[in-house]
Amino acid sequence: MGPHPAVAAIRLAVRRVLHDVLTEFHRHGGPGGLDRPADEAGRPTPAAVSRYAEAGAAGRQLLPERPALPERPAAPLVLVACSGGADSMALASALAFEARKLDVRAGGITVDHNLQPGSGLRAAEVVTRLAAMDLDPVEAVAVHVGREGGPEAAARDARYAALDAAAERHGAAAVLLGHTRDDQAETVLLGLARGSGIRSLSGMAAASGPAGRYRRPFLQLDRQTARKACLVQSIPVWDDPHNIDPAYTRSRLRHEGLPALEKALGKGVVEALARTAQLSRDDADALDTWAAEAELAVRDDAGALECAKLYVLPPAVRRRVLRRAVIEAGAPAGSLFARHLEEVDRLITGWRGQGAINLPGRVEARRQGGRLVIRQS
Repeated sequence: MGPHPAVAAIRLAVRRVLHDVLTEFHRHGGPGGLDRPADEAGRPTPAAVSRYAEAGAAGRQLLPERPALPERPAAPLVLVACSGGADSMALASALAFEARKLDVRAGGITVDHNLQPGSGLRAAEVVTRLAAMDLDPVEAVAVHVGREGGPEAAARDARYAALDAAAERHGAAAVLLGHTRDDQAETVLLGLARGSGIRSLSGMAAASGPAGRYRRPFLQLDRQTARKACLVQSIPVWDDPHNIDPAYTRSRLRHEGLPALEKALGKGVVEALARTAQLSRDDADALDTWAAEAELAVRDDAGALECAKLYVLPPAVRRRVLRRAVIEAGAPAGSLFARHLEEVDRLITGWRGQGAINLPGRVEARRQGGRLVIRQS
């Protein structure tokens, strides 16, 4: 008799991602996406060793002091980011099961945000459970959560910084995240509420981060499937009280907003929002490619943006060019909203002699001599 359907679903989702990781690992010759050419005996060439040495700390960890040629890891390491909740515990169990069948090493990381009493003890419990699944390495990482951008954004930034550091430290080829289709639907609605454009409506990507480090196997599965998989496998889970705290926007959306939408529009809202995310992502990717090409054509020989050339671009492309330029000047991407870009865009399309536009990150944009000047003040 086969596994429960929920267990089979989460394992299949993880298996597909692990196959992708293995394919990329063998194609690029090692962790981090670095190409490692080999000689006929399968040893890295001196040029490859040199490139590894230049790659920074992660590359140096792979290089033994003597001899000069590094040994290639036998298998890629895949880490699961685990909070102890149902989604991430289901993900950890599926990773542990599938890794034993494939040429993959599996480990786990839990991040202690220090936002609740006893958080350190809970993190230690998660480590114990991950180790019991035969994941190795496993560790808990404590972080300090600041205030910039609000509590949810600050916690997210601290978490990803810790996961990035852990991935570099362990030489991980990928980090699995337990975001589900329900999380995707919530992300789309939050993007819609911010009015930040089609990129916000595209939600979370199946692969993101440096060299596609972060993988989300469960984006096509609902939250109940993950919870059911934990239940039938007798996997203990922890329900974060922040997830039901109305002080947090996502919590209100989860427990009030989405149920209200389903009551008004009928079942299927979550699935429809997830489809919207994928369609929006395809459109946004195409427009981003167009904007990257257009940016080269609208700059003068000194690299300044020419207002006349910007003016003739389609608005969706022009605003992407402006957004890229503002972020390059030092504005935090997460703090840059549609209203900011609209004001900058008016310097191109509604020029009436207005002054500089103040933007997040102490960046200002002004029109000067037919050029758009964007810089930090």
